[in-house]
Amino acid sequence: MADGSKTAVPSGEVVHQDLPPLKGLPDNLTYNDLIARNKRNSSFLVVLMIVIITLFGGSVGVIAVAWSGSQGENGIQLGTVLGGALVGGFLGLLASLIATAWSWFSGADAILRMTGSREIKKSDDPQLFNVVEELAIAGGVPLPRICVIDDPSLNAFATGRDPEHAAVAITSGLRKQLSRDELAGVMAHELSHIRHYDIRLGMLMATLAGIIVFAADAGGRAAYYSFLFGGRRGGGRSSGGGGANPLVIVIIVVAVIFAIIAPLCAMLVRFAMSRQREYLADAGAVELTRYPDGLIGALSKLENCRQPLRHVGKSTAPLFIVNPLKAAVRKGRHDASNAFSTHPPLSERIQRLRALKSG
Repeated sequence: MADGSKTAVPSGEVVHQDLPPLKGLPDNLTYNDLIARNKRNSSFLVVLMIVIITLFGGSVGVIAVAWSGSQGENGIQLGTVLGGALVGGFLGLLASLIATAWSWFSGADAILRMTGSREIKKSDDPQLFNVVEELAIAGGVPLPRICVIDDPSLNAFATGRDPEHAAVAITSGLRKQLSRDELAGVMAHELSHIRHYDIRLGMLMATLAGIIVFAADAGGRAAYYSFLFGGRRGGGRSSGGGGANPLVIVIIVVAVIFAIIAPLCAMLVRFAMSRQREYLADAGAVELTRYPDGLIGALSKLENCRQPLRHVGKSTAPLFIVNPLKAAVRKGRHDASNAFSTHPPLSERIQRLRALKSG
């Protein structure tokens, strides 16, 4: 698609010069623009998720204090509620920072282990290595680690915090099903995620969203049992006191509402970014291979697969080229299009690729 010269820069990245606008993407958008935009968006979304976790921790702290029986003669005191919010917020911030650091330095290896991926050598699959090597040279990125998932399902993904620490993985089932051109299309898609720094965001968002979901479940249970065994005793002690501070009531109500909607908001943001970046990676694959039919053929085979991937959960599902979960695969929901879809509809992806071919 794009025939531009490449210039090496000190950081090791490859800068494409004089590239024409990308087909299927907004006018005047080059891959340098795309990479820069994705880096900015990644930083913003990670900060946003950390803020959500911090506020969520504060909300859980308020709820726990409200029903723990820590009340004065006139009911729950404002200072007590604010103290709970500060402690909960601090613990939420600390947890998010630890999770971010873990994801940055160890997330890729953890994801490879979680998905059952095993790294292979060139002698194990010379054709696969040759395809990835050619695409890495064309894309100006280092050769990633190459892994295989011993599973009959059809899928692939990429992970790593940057191109220098990246890995691509493909299931043994998909590897057997693809022709060389289709294999190149799939690997080009995954390498495009690497070039666009999508995998950095994907790992961080998976980790942070997992923290929120886990905390929501734990916080909900804690609040429930605090209400049953603590709040009633506290309410009895303060029944003879004056009325509750209206500001305290407002803070508690806001905390409860935010604790309920925070996990939903976090997942919606994550899923929306995942869907958009799949389209961009498809366009990037065509830019690398200059042959849309390869990826079109691979996506058509993926669309017809009804074998879910084992050893994969909701936190890692958005990393894959198509939704690997049982609900999507066995029920043929690869064309689902709603706010809770981890991937865009396959039919739309194929349609966009055909538009690139005819454009």
